[in-house]
Amino acid sequence: MTQKNNRDFYLINALITTAALTLIFWLLYFRADSSGEKQAVSMLPAINAGLNSLAAVLLIAGFVAIKKKREKLHQRLMTTALCVAAMFLMGYLYYHSLHGDTKFLGEGWIRPVYFFTLISHILLSIAMLPMILSTVYLGLTDQRKKHRKLARFTFPIWLYVSVTGVAIFFLLKNFS
Repeated sequence: MTQKNNRDFYLINALITTAALTLIFWLLYFRADSSGEKQAVSMLPAINAGLNSLAAVLLIAGFVAIKKKREKLHQRLMTTALCVAAMFLMGYLYYHSLHGDTKFLGEGWIRPVYFFTLISHILLSIAMLPMILSTVYLGLTDQRKKHRKLARFTFPIWLYVSVTGVAIFFLLKNFS
């Protein structure tokens, strides 16, 4: 892989990440009210939680596969995890374009637990898109040493973001 190809990829990665984050921010804070359409998407949070759960399972299976030196299986599992995560992101964006955010109404000890989980989830999820795209790119372009080095960080953070996404769903479902 040439330096120019790597530079081009990282520029595209930055543009995609910036566009996605800008869209999410706009959907959550500046979009027009669409309260009449909220009922139509009421099942999306559960579907999104299911997609996050599936992504977590695929990530763990991909990790186990590479530890057992089953590279092709690892590639398939991680590619599937990427596709599932992309489906989640589309569902998340669509849901929030119609519904906006959900207020957490829990009180007592659960409130700081929820907000710690939410804030860490949000901050790490912001970092995830460029990390995931970079890790996949390095793997697909056979830059194994760089791929492994970045994957050591990408895997646990991606897994944390997937699992905490499910936890946030359940906390909102039970306390809002």
